[in-house]
Amino acid sequence: MRVSPAVTKNSAARTRSLSHAPRRNLTQFVIAALLGCWMIAAVTPFIWTFLTSIKKTVDAFANPPVWFFEPTFQAYRQLWVDEGFTRYLMNSAIISLGTVFISISLGCLAGYGLSRYHGKAGFWILFMAFVFRALPRLTFLLPFYFIARVTGSFDTYTLLILVMVAINQPFTIWMLRSFFADIPDALEEAAMVDGCNRFQAFWYVIVPIMGPGIVTASIFSLLLAYNEYLIPLVLTATNAVPLPVAISQFGAEDIRYWSLSAAGGISIALPILLIVIFLQRYLVKGLTSGAVKS
Repeated sequence: MRVSPAVTKNSAARTRSLSHAPRRNLTQFVIAALLGCWMIAAVTPFIWTFLTSIKKTVDAFANPPVWFFEPTFQAYRQLWVDEGFTRYLMNSAIISLGTVFISISLGCLAGYGLSRYHGKAGFWILFMAFVFRALPRLTFLLPFYFIARVTGSFDTYTLLILVMVAINQPFTIWMLRSFFADIPDALEEAAMVDGCNRFQAFWYVIVPIMGPGIVTASIFSLLLAYNEYLIPLVLTATNAVPLPVAISQFGAEDIRYWSLSAAGGISIALPILLIVIFLQRYLVKGLTSGAVKS
């Protein structure tokens, strides 16, 4: 009986697929194991800090470590009630949200304009923004401190918001420009044919499409402003002190209060963790937008 070439070809392909299956399964297992190890390494410090924050001082620094203990939330009560943690949280919220609002507003306009402009000037603007963003923080401290003293804006929300915007704006422009560049020019051209001007086409057509990208850029701007330590340390004293600066003062040099520092570390991480979890869908969509081209 004669076997058709198609059957023979399919059988050979099935045989090769079966022969490659063990190798593919081994590769997937190795990748999963590496990701599992990385996840454990990433989560362990956070878990250790949380356990330290709910231990009594004698248990927090026992050697060997104490794994079975009576939990206490005394450190959190002291942090939130006695140390005025809420005030520092409000300072960070005002500074971070103000930075995000101004950065995204300016970044959308600049990113959209640079994505549609193809001249040499656009390249040099982006290049200079990248160079400015790459400079170390210490480069800006003395000029900003001098400006704050001359203008009388030292230790104010306005000063910190403007400084954060100045430092983080290049990053926001670069990110938003990449998102705008993935949107075809034909969309706003069609809107202008229907009677819109350039700004109306941008506001009513492009911005709604850019929702995930704007959310992604907002989250990164929020993280950069929320976690900044060095600049607020120099430009604040009492009134506008944000969380990173305040946490560093909560018993960092005295081991008797390290549970308080651990509680502060957990408390400062929770707002960002909740924001990322709540906006995870938009964040993933924004990070992957433009990854697949038709």
